[in-house]
Amino acid sequence: MSCPEIRTRRLGLTAAAVVVAMALTTAAAAQSIVVRSTGPSASKYPVGTKLKPSDRVTLVEGDKLVLIQGGKTRTVSGKVTFTAGATVQASQSMGTTVTRMMAKGPTVRSRGGFSREAIQAQPDELRAPNLWLLDYRQGGTFCVADPATLMLWRPDMASDTALTIALGDKSETVALVSGAQFRKWPLDTVPVEYDVDYRLSGGGLTAPVTVRFAAVAAMPETPDAAGEMLMAKGCTPQLDRLVDAMAEAEAAGG
Repeated sequence: MSCPEIRTRRLGLTAAAVVVAMALTTAAAAQSIVVRSTGPSASKYPVGTKLKPSDRVTLVEGDKLVLIQGGKTRTVSGKVTFTAGATVQASQSMGTTVTRMMAKGPTVRSRGGFSREAIQAQPDELRAPNLWLLDYRQGGTFCVADPATLMLWRPDMASDTALTIALGDKSETVALVSGAQFRKWPLDTVPVEYDVDYRLSGGGLTAPVTVRFAAVAAMPETPDAAGEMLMAKGCTPQLDRLVDAMAEAEAAGG
């Protein structure tokens, strides 16, 4: 076989490999992921279910699914049958709300030992504006991207309050002063450990809250990747925060 023929065959194989890779990438990007599921069919389509574009989904009365795909969400409810690939289209931009929610680390400034974030939440914003801020009202598992930058967040900053954090025989009480919505986690006295329970009390809480941390090896770059990671880790409060932000951003046009 001559050299030109070998080169031509190699080029043909390379081109075929590229086509296959592109097809696989497109298929992966087009899949939908169930991020919320309630109703009679919840066991059939549990949270975390991945739907191929060709998959047909049949719901009955009382069902409600929230899907995420290509940086967008769609809520489907009631008695309906649809094809997963036709539910949502890829977004051109995440929008400011979701971009802020996905930011890899809040920019903070300190004043008198107390930290606050440069981007303040609006008065009517009842959720933390970033995935990596710990809303200490919410118990359960919280995914930590970087323990060194872990921040506590509260929705109301109108008064002074004190939050007590306990882990076994270790505890620390941290102050949040009037006008401050953020406070650094006290790493020196209560280090971040994974898969153990922390008990949070005070700080305006009506009852103690239990939180445990899950490690994040690499911070996700897209809402789809973030949603999939949060589901895999069981970080439900953060997943709900992301989905709500995406849905509201779409409704408001970004």
